[in-house]
Amino acid sequence: DKELPAATRQLASLEGVQEALILSTCNRVEHYAVVDGPPDAARRARDLFWHWGELHGRIRPGGQEFYHHDAPRSVEHLFRVACGLESMVLGETEILGQVKRAYLVAAGAGTTSRVLNPLFQRAFRVAKQVRSHTSIGRGSVSVASAAVDLAEKLFGDLSPCRVLILGAGEMGERTARNFLARGVRPGGLRVANRSPERAAALAGELGGLAVPVFDAWEREAADVDILITSTSAPGFVVTTSQLAPLMARRSNRPLFVIDIAVPRNVEPAANDVEGVYLYDIDSLQAIAQQAMESRRQEMAACERIIHGHVEEFARSIQARVAGGDRQKNLSADYADFRR
Repeated sequence: DKELPAATRQLASLEGVQEALILSTCNRVEHYAVVDGPPDAARRARDLFWHWGELHGRIRPGGQEFYHHDAPRSVEHLFRVACGLESMVLGETEILGQVKRAYLVAAGAGTTSRVLNPLFQRAFRVAKQVRSHTSIGRGSVSVASAAVDLAEKLFGDLSPCRVLILGAGEMGERTARNFLARGVRPGGLRVANRSPERAAALAGELGGLAVPVFDAWEREAADVDILITSTSAPGFVVTTSQLAPLMARRSNRPLFVIDIAVPRNVEPAANDVEGVYLYDIDSLQAIAQQAMESRRQEMAACERIIHGHVEEFARSIQARVAGGDRQKNLSADYADFRR
């Protein structure tokens, strides 16, 4: 992040590049540039991209990682990115915040002007319209978020719920973070792991408490509402014989059990214990897949909105940009696109 303003100014300083912006996320690095100059100005911009990639050992000149779009395809691409249509998780919302931050950096560096300013402001409007007029962002499309949705249906308000994590692995952590984000208080979180040090480390990160001995999980589970299992144990860690007496002491309080381990940590028959609601990773993935399919069905509606905005932007930018030859070139490009 600290290198981004200087890198943006370096891109904008290339001969023929009038405006520039760099969008850098965990999944993509994109250069947006307004080029008006020598025919090889665009090539220089690509060479700079490859140079940075080589420095970090990420890409090589001519590699398949690189894609290039001229206007108006580049305009359409930006709108799709801002709406989450180019994301690994279709319709995710985090990318819009990342696009906004990239724009703020470039604007602060003084590298945006008559084209990129209205372009990115338009992208934010497109994303807002897509969110409000389609269902592209609705439904949980990850195991972790699907688990939280199911818990909310069972408990309603999650803020008073207590959560116990068995196994401090990546999936367990991700699920716990989703519960915290949806209202579970850090003080209501407990972490148990075969390695007490790892349990203490994760509990510290999440603001919860570590269970000092893994085998003490049964005592802790007597007072929790949600049990997440994600250990690497080859056999069952949670069995019917353990849960039956535990539930008998809970005075009809339900226990939501999320088994996201492979192989399973929880004996499948545990779902037959009165008051236990058991979901394994297969059932959660099925729920997430249904939501993803629903999002895919919204793609056509999203693309209609985007296409309309590309057309509008074409007309508005033609009115903004002064200069004979450049005006004619832009008009010809967008006329071809409309045909």
